[in-house]
Amino acid sequence: MGPLSTIGMDLTPEGATHARASIKEASFKVIDLSSSPEESEIGEALAGVPRVNGVNGVDGSEDESGDANSDSGTGGDDDENEEWEIESIFEDTLGEMDDQQLFESGPEVCTYAEAVAFRRQLRDLGPEEFCKRTVEAGTITAKKLLTAFNIRPPAFLDDSPDDAYYGLLSLGISRELSKRIKIPLYNTIDDAVELIKKSRNIIVLTGAGISTSLGIPDFRSKDTGLYSKLQHLGLSDPQEVFDIHVFREDPNYFYTVARDILPSGDRFTPTHAFIHLLQQKGKLLTNYSQNIDNIEATVGILPEKLIQCHGSFATASCIECKHQVPGEKIFPDIRAGRIPRCDRCIENLRKLRAPAAMKRKRSANGQDKKRRRRDVDSDSSEEEDYDIPAVGVMKPDITFFGEPLPDRFSDRLTNHDKDKVDLVIVIGTSLKVAPVSEVVPYLPSNIPQMYISRTPVSHVNFDVDMLGDCDVVVAELCRRAGWDLQHPMIPEDQKVEVTLQEGFPSRHVFTIKE
Repeated sequence: MGPLSTIGMDLTPEGATHARASIKEASFKVIDLSSSPEESEIGEALAGVPRVNGVNGVDGSEDESGDANSDSGTGGDDDENEEWEIESIFEDTLGEMDDQQLFESGPEVCTYAEAVAFRRQLRDLGPEEFCKRTVEAGTITAKKLLTAFNIRPPAFLDDSPDDAYYGLLSLGISRELSKRIKIPLYNTIDDAVELIKKSRNIIVLTGAGISTSLGIPDFRSKDTGLYSKLQHLGLSDPQEVFDIHVFREDPNYFYTVARDILPSGDRFTPTHAFIHLLQQKGKLLTNYSQNIDNIEATVGILPEKLIQCHGSFATASCIECKHQVPGEKIFPDIRAGRIPRCDRCIENLRKLRAPAAMKRKRSANGQDKKRRRRDVDSDSSEEEDYDIPAVGVMKPDITFFGEPLPDRFSDRLTNHDKDKVDLVIVIGTSLKVAPVSEVVPYLPSNIPQMYISRTPVSHVNFDVDMLGDCDVVVAELCRRAGWDLQHPMIPEDQKVEVTLQEGFPSRHVFTIKE
């Protein structure tokens, strides 16, 4: 038996139909690991490493005809089921490791210094020679080597032979080679400040972290994020709250949580004020916002410089007749826990019901006079007496999962910003949701990039990482730049301590001095 293909963790024996598994990356972009030339090269490199048949319960034996599925007559269905199961397992269990966790590692995990050395070796040698000198040579196990590429070995493979990890290793190598290489010239806070001062076309990409100081929860923070509070809804995945198919089936799920993320008044954070200050100084090229609270518009970011990637509460539309209204019109219903209904649909129903009601009234010889007058959008069974469409539900013009992003997003990025940008600042987002997560790697790799958030990310190589409360970080950057960032949430006597995180040449932690 020859070595098995390792692309996409194809565990079927030679001669069987390939079950091509798709693995969902941290950015939630599904990739097929057997499609690209680069990934094929990685697979060929790993294919030379000895493997064990029957990994994870897949029987490596062939029948007498040499076709593993010749007698079943249902091989195609079995392959499809196996592919789905492999894909599902990977989606649910693929764990990310930040470089900081490598400092707290045990013997089964690479140290940070080892990880850096392996990443450099991969780029210097290429995947084929790299695999020969590591896993094939027996100098390190595939399981341990995974951690050098920020992948935590999944628990369900704990008792498996080492070749069970080859598919994941293929993924880790592919992701590492696709990462932008950090520009070594930029490392310090002074570097970051000078970049901001001299740049004239800055892209600012923002996420929920820039609004949390207003009490608006982010989505993925442990214990405090919105998704962590949705267990009581009984959804298989909390993200289903923002799934268009779930919304059409039952809008109650969304409106149960909508009041928690509803924008309130004209408040904005120091981080919003910082982005507006960049605009005032003629430095803002585009603000790509993943937020739906519309606070960017409140603070005064010009429409031509603002891309609301996931839509916003600024407007709302009926899912039936598409009638659009200002978002504020449905806010009272949302705050009261009611599902907002379409006024136009209600008016149309009134017009349709009036003649029918009068006809029934005459046929009943006036008996309907005593019947209670009902609301036009009630759920009463009387509505079933008429063959009339139901009143449409109003949906904020937010881009749900299952809906395309606005065309303006890709048009602006590809036809306007890509050739003009001279600095990228990512603030308050873990860059986990595609296609917005693809903005940073899409831009030219020679353009400086900096990151501001509470926690670092491992799947993007930024030039300078600034960790801490977003409002604190931008206030300190402005102070060092000599800019006056006025905001009531910034104390006049605020003093910020900046420390370099041990082991990292360009990762800085911002804390307020007590």
